Amino acid sequence: MKVFSSKYTLDYSFEEVSTANWRKYCPWNDKSTHVIAVDTLSRQVDPATGILRTERLITCTQQAPAWVISLLGGSNTSHVYETSYVSPADKRVTMCSTNLTWSNILRVRETVTYQPDLTASSPGHERTQFTQDAEITALCGGWQKIRTKIEEASVERFSENARRGREGFEAVLEMSRRVFGEEREREQAKMH
Repeated sequence: MKVFSSKYTLDYSFEEVSTANWRKYCPWNDKSTHVIAVDTLSRQVDPATGILRTERLITCTQQAPAWVISLLGGSNTSHVYETSYVSPADKRVTMCSTNLTWSNILRVRETVTYQPDLTASSPGHERTQFTQDAEITALCGGWQKIRTKIEEASVERFSENARRGREGFEAVLEMSRRVFGEEREREQAKMH
């Protein structure tokens, strides 16, 4: 098993981040063109805790290494199952995802959290802490050397995708802030 971890601070409030998270794979994000569909399977609020639980199926096109396709077959379309939890009381978003495609050969389990970064925030300038952890495990039998090679290649690809994902989400956050700001100005102008 190989592990990928990333942590950074977003220069946006928790409210902005938790709202824009649902637009992460929209046309504003030119870094996520590999995502071809996001289907919401279920969404419910726990009446006791107020936590919003959402299940989604994310369909992507990914260029698997040619040697993997030739060895294992398959296509470049993959599916990821995501469960997210939004806790307004704790101001925390947690998203857990796992691959469905080739899961008998390679298991990728990712957890992402967003929560206010109280150490980096100040009044009028709130920031949000982003944490991403992934465990990547090759499940194929055979030699350890092959499993290690598959895991290393997968971590490298995951790392590159995570970098692009962060850049794309920052673009979505920037556009959301601008669009919502313009809308607030229009509403305020109507009131005067």
